[in-house]
Amino acid sequence: MVFKKLHPFINETLERLAIETPTMLQNSCIPIIKSGANLFCISPKESGKTTMLILTTLQKLKCEAAGNAPRAVIIVQNKEKVLELYNAFLKYTKYSSLRVYASYEQLHIDIQKSEIYMGIDILITTPKTLNKLFLSNGVSISALKICNIDDAEFLAVKSENASIISITASIKKCQFVIYAEKMHPQLKRLENHFMEHSKIVQN
Repeated sequence: MVFKKLHPFINETLERLAIETPTMLQNSCIPIIKSGANLFCISPKESGKTTMLILTTLQKLKCEAAGNAPRAVIIVQNKEKVLELYNAFLKYTKYSSLRVYASYEQLHIDIQKSEIYMGIDILITTPKTLNKLFLSNGVSISALKICNIDDAEFLAVKSENASIISITASIKKCQFVIYAEKMHPQLKRLENHFMEHSKIVQN
């Protein structure tokens, strides 16, 4: 079973949360993400995408804090999505040393910069906020291992799409995983930017 091949801390957490059986999507995608490949994960709601995003992020970071710069970034549409995912992550990181940070437009950028500077492992943010942090040297991407984009349909908006392309142009040697319900043409075009050589799993 695909869960058994994950970090022991993740298995303990799954047991604590009474999650026993991976979904069909998780069985298909977790080995690909573990391999380090870029991936488009296309599947309807309630297919296990959010849980898989959390598990594979924890796996990539070996379930423990390290350094000060974020090693995982998750990009979502807005503040509501940031806080929703932040709370979901806390259920899984509760008994680990991992530091998760919620970042969004409504929080003053100087406050974010000072809090991020103190050291984080996982940054959950929006395209506009991440762009602001980049432009103001508010976040280092030197240690970045994985970048997830969740519910990526919002990238159909040209301004959001342009922000993502601008951000990712500065990121080197990082794995990208995009989660969406449908493969929108704007998502497909990302293969010409940072999603080259990516795999696609559609359920």
